[in-house]
Amino acid sequence: MGFFDRISKGLARSRDKFREQMNVLLDRGPDLDDDFWEGLEEALILSDVGGPAAMDIVESLQDQAKRKALPDAYAVFDMLYDQIAATFTPAEQGIFDQEQALVLFVGINGTGKTTTVGKLAKEASDAGRTVILGSADTFRAAAIEQLEVWSKRADVPMVTRERGSDPASVCYDTIEKAEAMGADLVLIDTAGRLHTSNDLMRELEKVVSVVRKRANMPVYTVLVIDATTGQNGLQQAREFNKALDLDGLIVTKLDGTAKGGIALAVSHELELPIYKIGVGEGIDDLRDFDAHDFARALVGDLDGRSADDQAEEE
Repeated sequence: MGFFDRISKGLARSRDKFREQMNVLLDRGPDLDDDFWEGLEEALILSDVGGPAAMDIVESLQDQAKRKALPDAYAVFDMLYDQIAATFTPAEQGIFDQEQALVLFVGINGTGKTTTVGKLAKEASDAGRTVILGSADTFRAAAIEQLEVWSKRADVPMVTRERGSDPASVCYDTIEKAEAMGADLVLIDTAGRLHTSNDLMRELEKVVSVVRKRANMPVYTVLVIDATTGQNGLQQAREFNKALDLDGLIVTKLDGTAKGGIALAVSHELELPIYKIGVGEGIDDLRDFDAHDFARALVGDLDGRSADDQAEEE
């Protein structure tokens, strides 16, 4: 099964939810009237793409429909993939492909953050890069052990300290070792933090500040977000971005959620690119994000015309 097929399979529940709304809408007829546009916006919002993104998508499609004199809803659907894809914030550059990069991974517990770090380390190491891991999650012993497993699997060194140590000092030690060994990719796992905990968020701000001051390579802070959290994930992203000035996102657990649209909501509202998406537990289930593939998988085939109708148009 190709990766697009896995994305499509993973987003099946999100897609089914959206298509149910569209079928109800099309039962009224394919006319481009106010009811259609309101129904399309509502369907997008119910798919968790968020109000601002849904509004922008519909307004753009309305404008194009007028300028191009589109005949009906099906002509609008032909443009929907591209419009959804264009609503994502694009990445100016792939941070994991740069000559040198230090990436701090942040997020709440349970998003798959540590596993994501491990998968990226394995992928980069297999590609011939010099990678080092830092386990700055010094509060959860299982996180250190979990990252150690990935460290061995990827055959890359890992820096850690005893449980309860200052996470900023772990980051400092990781940078020191990275420079000594000539690493070109440094991946640091931080402790999962509730975005509602001011003390923990302040500590994370300190970690990011220390790293940005000490590192002699570009530093990026990436939020790992669990797609199954839906609108709660959007609120988490807002708080992390406000505190840390995020550089981008990785969206995990897109397999089997009916809330896959949250990826668009976060990217659009916070103007953050999505670098990777995860659709399973396997090493190959974390891949580069492609906005057009995601849009196709999220929306599916919305052409409800019969074969005879399409033949007549052609």
